[in-house]
Order: sequence, then C-alpha cells, then structure tokens
Amino acid sequence: MLVVDTWQYFMHRYMHHNKFLYRHIHSQHHRLVVPYSFGALYNHPVEGLLLDTVSGVLSFLISRMSPRTSICFFSFATIKTIDDHCGLCLPGNLFHVFFQNNSAYHDIHHQLYGSKYNFSQPFFVMWDKILGTHMPYSLEKRVDGGLEARPAKD
Repeated sequence: MLVVDTWQYFMHRYMHHNKFLYRHIHSQHHRLVVPYSFGALYNHPVEGLLLDTVSGVLSFLISRMSPRTSICFFSFATIKTIDDHCGLCLPGNLFHVFFQNNSAYHDIHHQLYGSKYNFSQPFFVMWDKILGTHMPYSLEKRVDGGLEARPAKD
C-alpha cells in the first residue's frame, strides 16, 4: 500500500503541475467534475500506464508478494478506487471506516477549488498532510437530501 500510494501521489501531483501533462494526459480524467464509479479509471492510456501499471509493478517487485497475494491486493485496490469515485458516502461503508482517503476526500479534489489538493490515492492521506496539499472537508446536508463534501471552515 505504501509503495502504490507514494508512486501515485507524486505522479498524480506532477501531472497536475506540469501543464503539458495536465493538458494532454490527466485532464481527460478531470473532465468528470462530479466523480462516479465508472469514471474511476476513465483516463488517458499513458496515465493508466504511468500511475496504475508502474505503481503496481513496483509494489509487486518491492514487496515480493506472491501471484495469489497480488491478485487479492490489486483487486482490493481497484475496488477501493472505484469506491473513491462513486460520489456516495454511505453509512457502514468499511472503506470510509478504515481509510481517510475516501469518496468525499477525492470528491474535493475533483472540484475546481480542490484541483491542487488531495492528490493522495488510493489508500492513505499522509503525503498530502506531510507536503501541505491536504484540504480538510466537512460533510454538509443538502436541501434536497444527501450530503455534500465541502472544504472545512477554519
């Protein structure tokens, strides 16, 4: 988890700060202003290679996990990524219980005011907190029902 998170944080952040990479590669993923589960892996093929494939290969090689373990780990990571983009904060969701990096956290990143924050994915938020790109949020009730993630007020 640490290897995947470290690689993806730095590559994801770099894709936001490098104008060429953002314009031609990563912006495809951000066409989805409101994330939904099918859009979790909606990205440019080069981004899929740089973020997902390379982080997977590195974590597989560095941890020396077995093929069976890797199947379980990467399946879990994919399901977690889909949940992070689902746009729902349902009660009893174990991903929200065990991980601060969840659908509300990532929803902030997909908003225009949050595009320079909350780069961490898919498990922990430590790099955002350490490097000052963490944008805390609060869940507020919407008039029409449901909850909305908004930047926390100081």
